[in-house]
Amino acid sequence: MKALFFLRHYNDIDHITPIISKWIESGHQCDVILIGSAKFRRDYRIAYLETLDGVRVSHVRELFSKLTYIKWRLQMLLLTRNVRRIKIIGPLVSALADIYHEKRREPLWRQTVDQLLTRSFDVNEGVIAFDWIERNSVICVEWVKIVVEMARKQGLGTVSLPHGDSPHANQLIRRGERRVLPDTTFSNAGIFDKLVVPNELCATRFRPFLQDQAIAVLGSPRFCEEWLAKLTKILPPSPLKPSDSQLKIVMFLRKANFTTFWEEVGEVVHMIADFPGVEIIIKPHTRSGWKQSLTTDSSIKQLSNVSIAGDEAHSVHLMNWSDIIIDLATSVVFEAVRAKKPVLAADYLIAGRSTIADYMPETELRCRDDVYEKISHFLSNGCDSYYIEENRQRFLREILDGSDNNVLPRYVELLKQACPTTLSDCNKKITIAFK
Repeated sequence: MKALFFLRHYNDIDHITPIISKWIESGHQCDVILIGSAKFRRDYRIAYLETLDGVRVSHVRELFSKLTYIKWRLQMLLLTRNVRRIKIIGPLVSALADIYHEKRREPLWRQTVDQLLTRSFDVNEGVIAFDWIERNSVICVEWVKIVVEMARKQGLGTVSLPHGDSPHANQLIRRGERRVLPDTTFSNAGIFDKLVVPNELCATRFRPFLQDQAIAVLGSPRFCEEWLAKLTKILPPSPLKPSDSQLKIVMFLRKANFTTFWEEVGEVVHMIADFPGVEIIIKPHTRSGWKQSLTTDSSIKQLSNVSIAGDEAHSVHLMNWSDIIIDLATSVVFEAVRAKKPVLAADYLIAGRSTIADYMPETELRCRDDVYEKISHFLSNGCDSYYIEENRQRFLREILDGSDNNVLPRYVELLKQACPTTLSDCNKKITIAFK
């Protein structure tokens, strides 16, 4: 069977590449079209996919004429929220979008969609897959809706795949959020035939907007054992230099729109840096690190044992380098839990309850004293025997794996059954491991 995968940004690539890899391994074919920044053409996971027989990888600008691509991108910019947030040009862009309204935009949307679908499918059988399209980010929802509509008319299945996980166990986590209500951010999921989530915690976001049969809970493709074993073989060499520091620490920062108590984060960095034999690398968020005050704090930049990681250092490189990790609620550290590497859940530094601390209370930092005592303990006693194994196993079972670790085969089966001719049998043939 043929599949068409649309990938927007770093997180899509990170979480959907394992599914594509297993799809090809299972004897199927696919096209991968990058619809975000062209820089991802050089991503190591994309380079890996290009080595697989049965995969065609392209950036969308390679598939349209130069004029069509420019017009397509400009229409996208009229609707994407990041442009509208710019104070100087935001109002102008909004006004232009009103003038060049949806009905006027539609012919170009349909022209480009027809070109992409015709290129990938010569028979009316197959499936298209996006990530969780939640809002107008790099790609506007308006265009995605037309892709889905035209794909259905062509007899294709439509699926929304995970681009991440839920590092928070609570709901009110962003600036300005004050009421516990269904988050309409996730309401666009209803345009797809099937929405896939790694665990029930993620499913709760979408359940107010979807019927139960439209949601499949299949485990984490990014953090399953099968993919992690393969990831070590395709990962590029680490840019990090070897260190003989007694305790190497990585701190992962959350996206800028989540509430973080930056003054206290800075205090913690300075306090830990005062311990002899400690080295710290701070990893800003991949898409909004420049907005985070800590990365421009001159007092931190002057610390000889503290550095800010660049884009060339992937999260896996950093976790392999580190002895322990301080986390401000990011799902990337789920891999460290799998490997039994200590994660300190710094919940008191954020306006939220992390999933890791919720499942494994032994990981939680509740105050500055906790930070001091944990670092002292690791320096004196090493990093073994950190987790309560019963808690860790429950986390692995309920958040990452389900009742068994056959995660990627479940995704392949769902994609196979997503075609309208077989969709009615989907729930019968897929074993949903999370109940």
